[in-house]
Amino acid sequence: MTDDKRKIIGQALARVVERARGGLERPVIGLLASGSELGAVELLEGARRAQAEDPRLKVLAIGSRLPAYDDLDWLETPDCEADRAAAMEKALSEGRIQGAVALHYPFPLGVTTIGRVLTPARGRNLLLASTTGTSSARPLEALVLNAVYGRAVARSLGVEEPSLGLLNISGANQALRALNTLKDNGYPIKFGASRRAGGGALLRGNDLLNPAVDICLCDSLTGNVLMKLFSAWQTGGAFEALGWGYGPSVGRGWDRVVSIISRASGAPVIAGALSFNAAVVRGGLPKLVAGELALAGKAGLSQVLEGLTPAAAKAAEELKAPPARPAVAEIHGLDVLDIEAAVRCLWREGHYAESAMGCTGPVVKVPEDILEAAKACLARNNYIG
Repeated sequence: MTDDKRKIIGQALARVVERARGGLERPVIGLLASGSELGAVELLEGARRAQAEDPRLKVLAIGSRLPAYDDLDWLETPDCEADRAAAMEKALSEGRIQGAVALHYPFPLGVTTIGRVLTPARGRNLLLASTTGTSSARPLEALVLNAVYGRAVARSLGVEEPSLGLLNISGANQALRALNTLKDNGYPIKFGASRRAGGGALLRGNDLLNPAVDICLCDSLTGNVLMKLFSAWQTGGAFEALGWGYGPSVGRGWDRVVSIISRASGAPVIAGALSFNAAVVRGGLPKLVAGELALAGKAGLSQVLEGLTPAAAKAAEELKAPPARPAVAEIHGLDVLDIEAAVRCLWREGHYAESAMGCTGPVVKVPEDILEAAKACLARNNYIG
């Protein structure tokens, strides 16, 4: 056995001991129990199924109790989306739940989710990095960071040396060069290869159906479409019947494990999402993210990312934000490539604004009292209709 393999086995055993000491072997996972297009019963059937399939998992349903589901644990709230979301946040902050599954979450910019699908050719699992939110407003930077975050999720699932490839989309070649620089500097990336003639780490569509890698890197909007196709093709798109949902959240300094499902997710996917969330909680996902970022940092991550940003874009980012205020109102309808420019457009007019990514796409968050003025500003500058 080589020294490297001994080290990997030792790290895995150390994490098992740490999880046992921290009481994370039996996590409680919150589930927002309303908002599905298929009805609340579909969500709760998914919760029952998850607990039956994984006796170590406890689900806490958050919302208005349904009498037929008294066998589940409940955190009761009024029948209001804002109240359910607030209750979930409080439960996470207080440690009553260690993770959560939600149909919507306004992740801050820099936080994304890593999804998992079942591929049809060989019945093999494939992680999609990423599927909602975005790890960066800069597309090339996001692809590079998705590799770091995808590795962390794979390792939290027990895959110590995950292989990865990049879907052959815009910017993939530049991102691959950046990742090779990190690898040359000591970051332990393991590239897979396409099954198509020529191989290489750039993946074709065929490689999604018959994958030769553990992680496929793509932008979050492409990943979101892929999740829907893999999850709903068996039902003709009527609802999502297969898989684990859009995956757990990851980001720099982000310590909450919030997984996303769709409003069209059926009970099998809801059960899968709860089990996926519990698995990465047990695996210590936030700590693994921090560790991966530290490793990549030693290999020159900051310099690599800096080199991906054109000088003109850097100059545009020097604009300072107005004094911060609570930003609770959301403006939808923006393109993800315009989101940071839209925020800076509002800053130039003296309006405080923040960017975020919801499950339906990018949003700009502003204080409630300037919502209409902010919308008018963005409309004048052609960021929204």
